[in-house]
Amino acid sequence: MSRLNELIQQYCPDGVEYKKLEDCCQILDNKRKPITKGARVAGEYPYYGANGVQDYVANYIFDGKYVLVGEDGSVITPSGTPVVNWAEGKIWVNNHAHIISEKKGVLLRYLFHYLQTINITPLIHGNIPKLTGGDFRALTIPVPPLSVQEEIVRILDSFAELQAELQAELQKRLQQYNYYRDKLLSFNELNRWQSVSVEWKKLGDVCDIKGRIGFRGYTRQDLVEEADGAITLSPSNIINQELNYEDCSYISWAKYEESPEIKVAVGDVIFTKTASVGKTALVKYLPKEATINPQLVVLKNIQCNPAFLAYVLKTYRFQQEVAKLQGVGSVPNISQTSLSGITIPIPPLAEQQRIVSILDRFSTLTTDITAGLPAEIEARRKQYEYYRDQLLTFKQKA
Repeated sequence: MSRLNELIQQYCPDGVEYKKLEDCCQILDNKRKPITKGARVAGEYPYYGANGVQDYVANYIFDGKYVLVGEDGSVITPSGTPVVNWAEGKIWVNNHAHIISEKKGVLLRYLFHYLQTINITPLIHGNIPKLTGGDFRALTIPVPPLSVQEEIVRILDSFAELQAELQAELQKRLQQYNYYRDKLLSFNELNRWQSVSVEWKKLGDVCDIKGRIGFRGYTRQDLVEEADGAITLSPSNIINQELNYEDCSYISWAKYEESPEIKVAVGDVIFTKTASVGKTALVKYLPKEATINPQLVVLKNIQCNPAFLAYVLKTYRFQQEVAKLQGVGSVPNISQTSLSGITIPIPPLAEQQRIVSILDRFSTLTTDITAGLPAEIEARRKQYEYYRDQLLTFKQKA
């Protein structure tokens, strides 16, 4: 940090100039375009949307280094900052993400870090969150001399790289766990499970699938402070196949009571039907009353072991069936009717419990093996955010 302080004292002791984003980079929004799901051809090139990679396709429209910022849909984080992604190489970007490249005088990597500090909450209006092109171009950016930018990037990249390494290790552990889960639940394979009596049923015959009815949706005006309403769960609350309540939104009690059929209870299963389709979590506990947003459905009145059902819905086989039934369009989705028609294996209740016990032990083992990793990742994230916010706060030059 002393090196950075020396550079600031040497090159900008009286503050830095602030510029509009459009003066700091090349904005390439006019070159992006969507590919409808029905027209996509699978390939090797990342296909980016508002919140990151959505798919891999056979062609690309950009080749280089870019910063992507969510335009609509998943456009804002719980802390009010934009969704920002770094992308390199050959990529395709649809019209749900702003895309920028470097312009002389401002490092692209510097913009990547700085854009994550801007509170865009005042710019987001309407039922569908959107960071418009005009508002995006007008964002103000402090522009210190290049030597200062370079030192800031060096410091912040060191934190980001360590986070990425830890996340990659955690991902390996989760992949190993998923492999054993899928093998255990592959009843149709010629393995030691073939002696077990298994009945295949439609999901809709095993549980009630409830979603937020269109006219009972809500707007940002229905959102309240934690003390004034109920939790409204969203796909972002499902992390590593578990519900996480650290960053929740809340809706008014009146809006919560308006839809009693989607009040969430312990033992229900939550499933994402729109955008991040297929994310699944068993409700093991609730810190307070909760409901769901329009992107989710809640599975209730489950006629089998709820934990067993949650494990089945996470398997590769079930997720592939969901993928086949997703609607064509820029935002992936599956209807409740289509979801209810997917068949799932239902062994005897005792066998369900035995499988759950095995998978729970695997899950616990995985957590034990990586116990330090999630905590370390979170600590590094907070450390990065702290130093990012400190390093990117500048006095404006008079």
